[in-house]
Amino acid sequence: MTETTRRARGGGGAARRAARTAVSFETAKYIERNIPNFEVLSEEALVIIETNAEIILEEVGVNFPDNPAALTRWRDAGADVQGERVRIPKGLARKLIKTAPSSYPQHARNPDRNVVVGGNNLVLAPVYGPPFVRDAAGGRRYATMADFRKFVKLGYMSKWLHHSGGTVCEPTDVPVSKRHLDMLLAHMTLSDKPFMGSVTEPSRASDSVAMADVLFGGLEDRTALVSLININSPLTFDSVMMGALEVYAAANQACIVSPFIVGGAMAPVTVAGTLTQVAAETLAGIAYSQLVRKGAPVIMGAFVTSIDMNSGAPTFGTPEAAHISYGVGQLARRLNLPYRSAGSFCGSKLPDAQAAYETANSLNMGLLAGVNFMLHACGWLEGGLVSSFEKFVMDADQLGTLHHLAKGVEIDENAQAMDAIREVGPGGHFLGCAH
Repeated sequence: MTETTRRARGGGGAARRAARTAVSFETAKYIERNIPNFEVLSEEALVIIETNAEIILEEVGVNFPDNPAALTRWRDAGADVQGERVRIPKGLARKLIKTAPSSYPQHARNPDRNVVVGGNNLVLAPVYGPPFVRDAAGGRRYATMADFRKFVKLGYMSKWLHHSGGTVCEPTDVPVSKRHLDMLLAHMTLSDKPFMGSVTEPSRASDSVAMADVLFGGLEDRTALVSLININSPLTFDSVMMGALEVYAAANQACIVSPFIVGGAMAPVTVAGTLTQVAAETLAGIAYSQLVRKGAPVIMGAFVTSIDMNSGAPTFGTPEAAHISYGVGQLARRLNLPYRSAGSFCGSKLPDAQAAYETANSLNMGLLAGVNFMLHACGWLEGGLVSSFEKFVMDADQLGTLHHLAKGVEIDENAQAMDAIREVGPGGHFLGCAH
């Protein structure tokens, strides 16, 4: 009995010592908004856009190339399938998406880092996808796996980031066929925040699910991954992205179904026209996820930028992009779906004043638009070509401002400060006031 007791106490002491010496960083809870969303579209405008989107789906249709299984699913659901073109009867897509959850939890290795996507919540995740990195010492260069690991560590250390993200940079020193394994391992071992899966090939999506299953000791239908499924705008759902979506939806893992919009190039130049195309594409993509598995978690996404019609370069932090992001937020809420948009967007090649202006515009717009999942929330540079270490740190610090803004204005007895105003009276000052 004595020996057993001593062993138990020794084990407890070892656990306490391990906890004391473990490296851990404070992470703020995901944002829970206490402010109203900013809405730019009237009820009449929303009805027009929704109606036009369904007309596009029924009359123009969408393409599902090189994907016979998808065409079969659509045909069985009642769509008109001619070759690779799928025309969706009015009301069918809206009916199908009703099974998608309005919010869902994403589980992290550390349960204290779990997030809830949807409702009034905002989850912040870092930059995604750039092939280059930049820092003060090495300048602009191709990203490596060492850079990737450093970004994951920075994300873990950042108080205001709730999510580890996915491809925080593209490590070009590792073969494409296996780099997703190294990237996932980095997220799993260097951070305990939620993370994203691979989408560059359906088998890599399967690998992501299998690795998460090992990490969590069996997923058991828990959602532990979210993945970015880009629509090949206009109106095309390529087999690689849809193959990854099929894997994740079948496993009850979340997908961000997101048109990749460059206004004037891949969508109409007008705000209303772009909103119509975004609505049509997301309706079709989300409906397809529910054909794969009813109830599969999904986020309605919109990556929106405009184009300089003289140079062809993408532009960021513009009022057109803001109008579209506000409008898609309204559409997502009417469909009762979580919403992804915005980020630390800028077109500058350096973390300079231009980068700061454009990023501030984009971040604040995302908060006010009602975004629930903000990818690219820190580190974005040069139109998304570069992940910047310096800008990552500066952006991550600014995310704390979003947390405070989202709290709104307190109006309790202490906040009213009536006692302090009485105490100081006319002509005094509040520096020594007890309040």
